Amino acid sequence: MSINLTVCGQTDIGLLRETNEDAFVVSDLTGDSLIGAIPRAGFEIRERGVLLAVSDGMGGHNAGEVASALVIESLRRSMKTTSTIPLDDALLERAVKSANRQVWEAAKLPGRRDMGATLTAVFLHGPTAYIAEVGDSRAYLLRGGRLVQVTRDQSYVQMLVDSGALTPEDAADAPYKNVILQAMGQEPDVQVAMGKLDLRQGDSFVLCSDGLTNELHASEIRDAILGAPRLDAACSVLIDLAKRHGGRDNITVVLGSVSGDLPEAVPDERVSGALQRLKEFDAPASSA
Repeated sequence: MSINLTVCGQTDIGLLRETNEDAFVVSDLTGDSLIGAIPRAGFEIRERGVLLAVSDGMGGHNAGEVASALVIESLRRSMKTTSTIPLDDALLERAVKSANRQVWEAAKLPGRRDMGATLTAVFLHGPTAYIAEVGDSRAYLLRGGRLVQVTRDQSYVQMLVDSGALTPEDAADAPYKNVILQAMGQEPDVQVAMGKLDLRQGDSFVLCSDGLTNELHASEIRDAILGAPRLDAACSVLIDLAKRHGGRDNITVVLGSVSGDLPEAVPDERVSGALQRLKEFDAPASSA
């Protein structure tokens, strides 16, 4: 089975922040290559798979940029050393938990107390994508022209929406929408929301920090990707649009599209039912 990945990733400081606390990675776990700030790349997904990840250092906390960089590097290193054949569904979750522990330990150093970061990761292995989330950075699946969010924000506002206390429309403008319920490195252990899905021909993933989603609706993200001639152009357009809408935070986008020996998506089931949720995040009752 031959499956190919075309990928791009860009990060931008935005218009109001003094530092960029976002970080991302695209890593081929079979080879030695670590793809960082790239315009565009294409390669075959080999036996150990490929890791895509985005992390957003927590604003208002110490060393946010250190936290996000450490989250990304710790996760990459854990996946590089522990990914095995055959694969089990908990591999990515274990790697996230290991990375969390490393950030937790690093946060004990002077000047790094209470640092933390979000994490959203997609691990592509054979015809399957595994998705992990801690915090509120998002992953979307673009299939057959439809864009669907495959993560659920671990935030106070999302908890209110889930309970029916707040409408999604009101949530978009809620003053406390950036309050998240957990982050990497804040506790010695972390709840990792997990999912997986079977890949289809032409599937594309969007991983992004909230610097993008706080400025653009999902329909704008979809239209920008579909209207761009290449993925790297789509990355640039998305960051440009977010800045034109205000650019109030750091903006990071990773786009990956798969092709090769994969089945075609069934037209009336392009997205519905695609995601199998392996483990949910249980919001603490005390946060209500």
